[in-house]
Amino acid sequence: MLTVEKIGGTSMSAFGDVLRNIILFNRTGAELYNRIFVVSAYAGVTNWLLENKKTGEPGVYHRITEHKKFHQALAEVATKLKALNRQYEPLGLDLVVADAFIDQRIQDAQTYLNSLTNILASGYVSSYNILQAAREILASIGETHSAFNSVNILQNQGINATLVDLSGFHDHKSYTIDQRIRHAFKRINFAETICIVTGYVKGTEGIMREFDRGYSEVTFSKIAVAVKPKEAIIHKEYHLCSADPVMVGVENCEPIGFTNYDVADQLADVGMEAIHPKASKPLEINKINLRIKNTFEPEHPGTLITEDYVSPHKRVEVITGTEKVLIIDVYDPLMVGTAGYDLHIMQTFFDLGISYTFKATSANSISVVIWEKDFNKKLVQDLQEKYEKITVEKAAMVCLIGSNIDQPGLLAKAAGALAEADINILSAGFALRKVNIQFLIARKDFRSAIISLNKTLFF
Repeated sequence: MLTVEKIGGTSMSAFGDVLRNIILFNRTGAELYNRIFVVSAYAGVTNWLLENKKTGEPGVYHRITEHKKFHQALAEVATKLKALNRQYEPLGLDLVVADAFIDQRIQDAQTYLNSLTNILASGYVSSYNILQAAREILASIGETHSAFNSVNILQNQGINATLVDLSGFHDHKSYTIDQRIRHAFKRINFAETICIVTGYVKGTEGIMREFDRGYSEVTFSKIAVAVKPKEAIIHKEYHLCSADPVMVGVENCEPIGFTNYDVADQLADVGMEAIHPKASKPLEINKINLRIKNTFEPEHPGTLITEDYVSPHKRVEVITGTEKVLIIDVYDPLMVGTAGYDLHIMQTFFDLGISYTFKATSANSISVVIWEKDFNKKLVQDLQEKYEKITVEKAAMVCLIGSNIDQPGLLAKAAGALAEADINILSAGFALRKVNIQFLIARKDFRSAIISLNKTLFF
């Protein structure tokens, strides 16, 4: 059974566990093969190269954007990567070979980046395309590092492993992403080797231009579509659970078990990504089932996501949400009964490239919920020029999500649980498909809301 499997950065950092719990777990001989592993960079490495995904702390890339010398910063990354190498020597990594690979890759990257910064300094070309190319070059280093090390360790343990380096560092052919993937795999006999593949792939369209830091899951998805596996698997450091175990306690939640791609999209919409939504669509369209597994519980089957699963009984599958949203409320007394008000308001959001996760309307107002990170002061300025009153309020969103939650009394039961916890509902709603009931509440109440809803609906 051919599988395509994705291993995230946190799991890759614990490569000894990956080796025991994923690659070797209950397998010997030919059973080891017929698997393609798409690997992320070790945890933190892409942050050093680009910027910290959570805090925004700048990495090497930002020195280039500010026209500063980047060579010392890149050399420091090389030193850190070699320090990581030493952690994996007990697993069989050949340090001399691994360090030499880093030296060569950093040297090559520096050569390319020198050329780009010289062109950038000339002022003759668009800075956007030059900086995007620099971002792609830097991002690729992390995945090639972890992939190279993984293959070296496996080969030194007597396992046939093949490095599939999609970074195209020394390949000047103008392949699209899909073409590069098909070309890389066309002569590999999957039954005789484990393929370790870089999560970054070079293509003429630029994988980071559209997907940025979600690119490794897109690579994983595109490979699955190309080779048509029996199953696609993502290994994470946690289960896809009915609620956040850190918040409600491990004993008060459980793996979802089964769900569908619609639910996966709902989860991604509030930041609880089972998979990047632009990576899930190709899998869904091509009817490839996706399994989410916990790296540290290899015997557990995890959660299977399919195109057509519907829970056999009415239930909430996940209670989740986010405390990082804003409510933008647009009030105008001329709104009532006037066609096109919603259209004109949303055009303002569209012009600034701001997407929303929730919208509610009344006779004279429309409330739109956006991610706080996407807020742009110009949005308020533009809206104030057209409408009487604009209010911006920090908020949290809690959601009840599932493939079959359409049951009488659920809304009342959930609202009652919030009321008992003395939590006021700022707004609420759901679409006709009834896969996601959303409540807007004050941020200070977010944790209490998740715990209260989990206790009332699950236990």
